[in-house]
Amino acid sequence: MERQKQEEIAKARVRQVDDNGRAYGTGRRKCSIARVWIQPGEGNFTVNEKQFDVYFPMLDHRAALLRPFSETKTLGRFDIDCTVKGGGVSGQVGAIQLGISRALQNWEPDLRPPLRNAGFLTRDSRVVERKKPGKAKARKSFQWVKR
Repeated sequence: MERQKQEEIAKARVRQVDDNGRAYGTGRRKCSIARVWIQPGEGNFTVNEKQFDVYFPMLDHRAALLRPFSETKTLGRFDIDCTVKGGGVSGQVGAIQLGISRALQNWEPDLRPPLRNAGFLTRDSRVVERKKPGKAKARKSFQWVKR
């Protein structure tokens, strides 16, 4: 019964493409928000009007951004254009990665299972814990003084 419901839900998923032939995905991580558009192309990747290897000089970050494409075997088939704001570098990488995964799913609903199994469609909801009154940081106490 459960499997039948899941198959019906999977059939209900349709391709979502805008008038320009692009698929869209929004990604969030920590304080970062990324808006990602993908369309068929040669594999151009721009982040905030810059090439992604200029925007993200670290190899680990670049590899993390390309992982959804390698998982779905679509590396180099899409042009990616994204705008990202807020947060730091690692938060922006996570936001763009989620946005790419959601855009790929909107472009081709059949790519959802490999993306889901790899964990790319799950939003990482961890954020910085707030500072509490009477504490040095969120949990650290001030140094105890006997006298």
